[in-house]
Amino acid sequence: MQTQNENSSLQTAPTSVKSTKVWFITGASRGFGRVWAEAALQRGDQVAATARKLESIADLKEKYGPNVLPIELDVTRPEQAKTAIEQAHAHFGRLDIVLNNAGYSLVGTIEEASADDIRLLYETNVIGPVSVIQAALPLLRKQGYGHIMGTSSNLGHVTLPVIGYYASSKWAFEAIHESLAEEVKAFGIKVTIIEPGAYATEFGTPESLKFAQGLDIYTDFKNQFFGGLRAMERGDPAATPNALFQVVDAPQPPLRFFLGSQCLPWVRQAYAERLATWEAWEAVSNSAQGASN
Repeated sequence: MQTQNENSSLQTAPTSVKSTKVWFITGASRGFGRVWAEAALQRGDQVAATARKLESIADLKEKYGPNVLPIELDVTRPEQAKTAIEQAHAHFGRLDIVLNNAGYSLVGTIEEASADDIRLLYETNVIGPVSVIQAALPLLRKQGYGHIMGTSSNLGHVTLPVIGYYASSKWAFEAIHESLAEEVKAFGIKVTIIEPGAYATEFGTPESLKFAQGLDIYTDFKNQFFGGLRAMERGDPAATPNALFQVVDAPQPPLRFFLGSQCLPWVRQAYAERLATWEAWEAVSNSAQGASN
């Protein structure tokens, strides 16, 4: 665990890994949120599982009894996020992990998406997680420990056409969490950004996709793009929990953590190309510095 803050008002941070953890997970009705919530419960942890529709997670209570607290939460409503966090903390007595997982993808070229399309995407993918974080921080500071986690994507480093706005929401998500990590380190609070590659989850279903109104000029391009996506190898979501648990159980978890074998080669190549371009233009860039005083 990280070093306890010198502020004596903080409780002593745990010095060893807890045998059980208390999770708060958004978007627990399907996809990774569902997989991770159930896996945490199966290993004996306790979970406040949230979803926009309570009935979509009601079966968790039937399966796992008092170890799970289903909560209705639309992350685009900040007051509801605050209530949900406080309810979970009061119910379990603490929160060890706050995991922002709710989100969706907007499908459309840069020209096609409307301002309303983009605004709604950011309300869910960026502002929603911030609302959860801001609600949780006072409680985590009082505890003197906690682990804020967020589901980003390898598209938080690279991007693709047709889902550029989704990728941009993850770039923003990454920047927010990187700043957050430095801001809360002194309080004993850790931050990890989870960056999955392509997985066979429900993320590609209509419930997790919204489509901008299309323009005929892009039809062929998009058909070709989707053909490539369909051919992409996808990971098994059931293979992810053990990797995730190694992160949450680590005394010093990473700020960024790739899920799957495809992410690092892709990002390594992208950054190599960026560095090569910056270096090729280094002299021109330096000339813009101006004379030193």
